[in-house]
Amino acid sequence: MNSKYPQTRLQRYRRTPARRALFSETNLQVADLMMPIFVHESLSESQPISSMPGIFQLSVSDLGRELQELVDLGIGAVMVFGIPAQKSRLAEAAFDENGVVQRAIRFIKSSFPQLVVAADCCLCEYTDNGHCGIFTDDGQWDNDGTLQILEKIARSYAKAGVDMIAPSGMIDGCVGHIRQALDQSGFQQTMIMSYAVKFASAFYGPFRFAAGTQDVFCGDRHHHQLAPSQIREALHEADLDRDEGADVLMVKPAFPYLDILSQLRERSQLPLAAYCVSGTYAMIKAASEKGLFDEQSAVMELMMSMKRAGANIIVSYFAKDVAGYLKEGRI
Repeated sequence: MNSKYPQTRLQRYRRTPARRALFSETNLQVADLMMPIFVHESLSESQPISSMPGIFQLSVSDLGRELQELVDLGIGAVMVFGIPAQKSRLAEAAFDENGVVQRAIRFIKSSFPQLVVAADCCLCEYTDNGHCGIFTDDGQWDNDGTLQILEKIARSYAKAGVDMIAPSGMIDGCVGHIRQALDQSGFQQTMIMSYAVKFASAFYGPFRFAAGTQDVFCGDRHHHQLAPSQIREALHEADLDRDEGADVLMVKPAFPYLDILSQLRERSQLPLAAYCVSGTYAMIKAASEKGLFDEQSAVMELMMSMKRAGANIIVSYFAKDVAGYLKEGRI
């Protein structure tokens, strides 16, 4: 023996890149990725989002170019967010059959039928106060009124050909109401990706610039989203959405709540989605730009943490970067 400490069996597994790949316990694939895209009804050309370097609000005319890039990278799924020309108290633009998301869905399904299309089903981009629902005349949260609007949005998306409705507000009862509305309208095959476990998080800040709500939103969403302290409540919310008919359960934001994602994986047989949110994206971009760490290594470590915790789908603004790393074998 040349060393006082001979190699252990585990060290032999790690000896070369080929061995590490062969014995990998968790594998990340391009097929796991879903790219969020923002389509702005009023833009004539795409516009960079100041809070999220490398991400754009897309004009309707530029949508095809972005989608072709995703397809070329092998990314098979997108989540569409819309920014309307007009906002209102009752978010009427959200369920307009010629609304920005509805038009985007029809374009994607006709021009890129190989893509799975999820569409954000929420009011925050469409209300004049940036909230996920509506309020009564005396300023009280109107849960039932919000559900009625969400049903209209879901039906309009399904009629446009969407694959998955993604109700993102975590509004009480929304999954059951949307499932019933879809089934009664003949859209039994349209899936629901529920934001089942959504925390009222500070990590959504950069998203508000992407969604065009930074100038109108004030207050908070603690009355219908989870506090960071809640574990059992989070798992109970996921159980409720499962029982109401959700096809996919999401944890958002994923990175600060990997413990929740892992526990949900242990108790649920449904596919799980992890949303790597705008705040996580912006932090990594800012730190890497300052040379504090290598961006690629940090991003891939982050992606692997979500896969290891049990995610089947990773919704991420890093999707194109990750697909490029995987395609080139730089993992």
